[in-house]
Amino acid sequence: MGWIKETLSKVRKGKKVDHSLWVKCPGCNEIVYKREVEKNLKVCPKCNYHFRIGARERIDMLIDSGTFVEFDAELSPLDPLKFKDTEKYKDRIVKAQKKTGMKDAVVCGEGKINGIDIELSVFEFGFLGGSMGSVVGEKITRAAERSVEKGLPLVIVSCSGGARMQESILSLMQMAKTCAALTRVSEAKVPFISILSDPTTGGVSASFALLGDVIMAEPGALIGFAGPRVIEQTIGQKLPEGFQRAEYLLEHGFVDMIVERRNLKNRLYQILSLFGG
Repeated sequence: MGWIKETLSKVRKGKKVDHSLWVKCPGCNEIVYKREVEKNLKVCPKCNYHFRIGARERIDMLIDSGTFVEFDAELSPLDPLKFKDTEKYKDRIVKAQKKTGMKDAVVCGEGKINGIDIELSVFEFGFLGGSMGSVVGEKITRAAERSVEKGLPLVIVSCSGGARMQESILSLMQMAKTCAALTRVSEAKVPFISILSDPTTGGVSASFALLGDVIMAEPGALIGFAGPRVIEQTIGQKLPEGFQRAEYLLEHGFVDMIVERRNLKNRLYQILSLFGG
């Protein structure tokens, strides 16, 4: 606890304290030492709240070191509709690319989980809310096709606000496209494991994310299509508290299991082993 004494000493002496060392947990509202959270795989040590993590971090947590090979990293979105709201879509893309170092909102490739080869796709929420446009749909489809061609299990980790509005109907078409690709995965009897992290919503949850042979979720993950207010206004009923959280969905059969982040790799390995590795 030397860092606590050091911080208190700085406060007493009137010195400036680096607030970037601390983070407020949305789960328990406690101020937590950032390094402790990072050491705990971005999970609050006080209340087990699972912070959102980036695609590269997720890959490092799941895949055996040095085994991940990325595919289709060069695919970059266009602006066919010349879309503009408060900002031009092409300018938003450039900003998101600079922020994340990625061309679009999903990373796809192959790697090993405790020695078992898999096809893996992981969403990056930091890229326009992990939204699914033409490139994301194409990359997921290609991952599914590689999975069938090579006979490798397909694992997709979703973290998305849904279809990308700036591509309009072109993004909505990706729902049908990815579902068709996963039909071929199913017909080839290749396992598809879907992992739902916070949030998994909109067109992603309404397409491939809930089609897994096994559907896992992280604790507390928001999973659904539309927001609670929209649903309540549509059906004219008050909805149960937390009805779009992973725990409620597990209770009602929409997901198969909730797995804490520290156990996720080993649980994946167990399931892949049951499928024959």
